[in-house]
Amino acid sequence: MNIDFAKNGGLVPAVIQDAVTEKVLMLGYMNEESLLKTQAEGIVTFYSRSKQRLWTKGETSGNFLKVQQVLLDCDEDTLLIKVNPVGPVCHTGADTCFDEKNSGKAAFLNYLKHVIRSRREQPAESSYTASLFKKGINKVAQKVGEEAVELVIEAKDNNSELFKGEAADLLFHFLVLLEQKQIDLDEVIDVLQQRHRK
Repeated sequence: MNIDFAKNGGLVPAVIQDAVTEKVLMLGYMNEESLLKTQAEGIVTFYSRSKQRLWTKGETSGNFLKVQQVLLDCDEDTLLIKVNPVGPVCHTGADTCFDEKNSGKAAFLNYLKHVIRSRREQPAESSYTASLFKKGINKVAQKVGEEAVELVIEAKDNNSELFKGEAADLLFHFLVLLEQKQIDLDEVIDVLQQRHRK
């Protein structure tokens, strides 16, 4: 990365985002040394403007930020760092420095739909998903129906683990069906949002 540290006196803003929930957790600043330390150790280290030194988030609390990905913006002067946080991020004990709850993993569905799309566009012999696409729309639709029936059956019992497993199977095969129909999950969400406004 060709980062322009000179533009702001040797520091660049670093937006910290949860890699799973995609929630913005906090904003910090980095100099070249703190970025190199972050990349080498896989734990976010900032440059503290108040302490005038490197500061590893979690060095006293143990609430570290484990790095998943570092991205640079188009002007080459701001970083986006995707992390897996260990505990609350804010010094107040809040999940984020913006006093928001950092919960919900629905963003993973967006990741999963791209994996499913890659199985359709670049099929591999060993891929179960690719084998479904190869069998065609009837087989994919049939699997959704089968999983829906299995979920209904499990709903009548009291085994939450089996129920969650069937729910996951149905959700996965539903995403495969959407991809087979070349309808993006966002288009279905658009329908839900439109209904919600009414």
